[in-house]
This record gives sequence, C-alpha cells and structure tokens, in this order.
Amino acid sequence: MQVNIALLQMKVENSKEKNLEKTISMIEEAVKNDAQIICTQELFLTPYFCQVEDWDYFDLAEEINEDNKTIRILSDIAKDKKVVIIASLFEKRAKGLYHNTAVVLDADGTFLGIYRKMHIPDDPHFYEKFYFAPGDLGYKVFKTKYANIGTLICWDQWYPEAIRLTALKGAEIVFYPTAIGWLPSEREEYGKSQYTAWETVQRGHAVANGCYVAVANRVGFEPSPDGNEGIEFWGQSFIANPYGEIIKKASVDKEEVLVQNIDLSLIEEFRKVWPFFRDRRIDSYGDITKRWID
Repeated sequence: MQVNIALLQMKVENSKEKNLEKTISMIEEAVKNDAQIICTQELFLTPYFCQVEDWDYFDLAEEINEDNKTIRILSDIAKDKKVVIIASLFEKRAKGLYHNTAVVLDADGTFLGIYRKMHIPDDPHFYEKFYFAPGDLGYKVFKTKYANIGTLICWDQWYPEAIRLTALKGAEIVFYPTAIGWLPSEREEYGKSQYTAWETVQRGHAVANGCYVAVANRVGFEPSPDGNEGIEFWGQSFIANPYGEIIKKASVDKEEVLVQNIDLSLIEEFRKVWPFFRDRRIDSYGDITKRWID
C-alpha cells in the first residue's frame, strides 16, 4: 500500500495566531502535493519557551478536547481535505498539571486521541521538567484511514524502548514532532557529533523495528527570553525507511513542507528477511525495567 506523508518544518513567531495561520498554509501546500498524513513540529504554536523557567508561560497551554479551538480548526481541515493530521500542543490537563501532547485527527476529522510525551528532559536551555509532567497514557498506536501510526515526541527519540513498544502495538510509521538544535557556543566543537548521534539513533530505530520513522523538526534561531544565547534549531527533518535509509530530508536552515511517498508493503518484506521480532528473547529481558543492574 502506498501512502504520502508530509512533515512541516517551520520558523515560529511570537503570535499563536500567526503560527497557526502559517501551519494551515503549509498543510494546504502539503495537500496540493498529495499528502495524506501530515505532522507538525513540536509545540508548533509557540516559540520554544522551555529555554527558561517562567510561570507566565503556563498561560500558553490549552485544554485538549474536541471543543478546543485549534483542534476544531484542524479537524475541519482534516475532514475537508481528507488528510490525517498530527499536531503537537501544550496541554493543560488540570490546574497545575500540564503535558507535552500530540493530537491525532483522522481523515474524516475524527478526534482519534492523544499521546503524552513520556520522556521529559532537563538540560541547559531545555528545561521541560519545569513545565511538563511525564505522560501516563503509555505508548499509543492510532489506526487511521491510511496507516497505523505511532506518535512519540522529541526526547522520546533517544529511547529504543519507546519505539519498540510502539512498533509491537502495530505502528507502521512512527512520527516524532521535534524541537532540537545547537547552542551557538557549542556548535563549532560539538555540532556535527550531536547531529550525527541524533540522526543515527533514529535510523537505527527504523531498522531494529522494521518500520518507517518520520521526524518533523523546527528550524531557525530562537533567542532566549532571558537574553541568554538562544537555540539554533537544526531543521533537517527526515523520513527513514525500514532499512534505515533516509529517503527524504529537509534543509538545515529553510522552512519546508517535506512530502514523500512510502510503500507500506516494504515493512512485511523487511521483517520476513530480517525477523527481529521473531528472534526476540522475551524471556531474558526482565531486568530492562530496572533503573540499573548492580
């Protein structure tokens, strides 16, 4: 089965309304290029506010339900254009409880559900633990009109356990809305190594699980709200097939709508030849749930 997937790589402004307008425009461009499943970058409505710890930024969060204005707009587009949309939002679950959340809308506009980011980083300029509680819905697979898809988010992409469990639930394509980049002071010394590690681990996930991996990253420089050095998001959104080959990749510095046709039948072909799931020694993995093995 053939399906066309699209990744939206964009620069953001300070206005949620303008970012939504730009995203809608990019969705329309993707539709013109026959996209059927479309994924936004992480937290596409706002600048990456996690560069600092500031209580005021909790006001950016939204309650996630079918009556949410953003979701209604995207749901109407999904229904009208007959496309699946994956949208990454800042969720207000309750007073004082927030998540980094992906919403999945089917091609008839149906709200299929949400995935809450499970792994939450706390690095310099990526202070996400201040804002987000870890996800508590487990790893999710959504049966859409065009494919069974999994959604993981950014920091999740470093953890083989996350995509393994998602693939074991039947995901054919795993989408990663992402916000990752260089600190300007580190780019010259560490930039190439950091990028290579990021790309390599995800290509490895595609191979180990015999599925497609699709990563939608931010692009452009975003200054830090406290006047610190900011983050230079490295773009380079990409799609990898089950062999770990990058079949489509965006630029390092430009906004792009990345559209690529993929062949889902390749998944079964790959898994027959390299039956990693068959040969798993599930009887030997009990210790994987321990924090450390002494």
